Amino acid sequence: MSDKYKRIAIVTGTTSGIGEATMRKFVASGFGVVGNGRNAEKLAMLENEMGSAFCSVAGNAADNAVLEQLFAIANDRFGREADIVVANAGRGLGGSVKDADLTQFEDVLKINVSGTLALIQKAAQKMVDIQQNIYPESAADIVIIGSVVGRHISPFSAVYGASKYAVHALTEGLRREVGPKGVRVSLVE
Repeated sequence: MSDKYKRIAIVTGTTSGIGEATMRKFVASGFGVVGNGRNAEKLAMLENEMGSAFCSVAGNAADNAVLEQLFAIANDRFGREADIVVANAGRGLGGSVKDADLTQFEDVLKINVSGTLALIQKAAQKMVDIQQNIYPESAADIVIIGSVVGRHISPFSAVYGASKYAVHALTEGLRREVGPKGVRVSLVE
């Protein structure tokens, strides 16, 4: 079954927005995709619509057990490890430093920073091991969805911007670490 798909992707946050659009583009391009989101009903609907090229794991992308499942299912379902991982899951938080609702900030940090870090770390560990034997003949990509407010801080979303600033730093550090080992790391803002 491994030759049926051009690439195997893991995409978090596939139940809406950028994550859903990315998953749809990947499936249309001949990729096998394992998606993630918290809305199990929406994931089931997407599985029915997309067919055998898409399967999903419901749950919070900041949960290590969910991340383990994503990688295991990619291999079990499609017969090989994921060679592209898109860290898209996240959430916003409006408000300035002075006025932001800090009762929600821990959740923002957990999904936007800790969850992203856990996902890209796991992806990097797996991909570096694989690439040492097949690079440069084969591609491996880690794509992180950031935000322009991580670089151009707005007083109206500075707290959220701080989480995306952290994501930018993690991405750049990972790029410098694993790029020379055959894993491309990209930040999309």
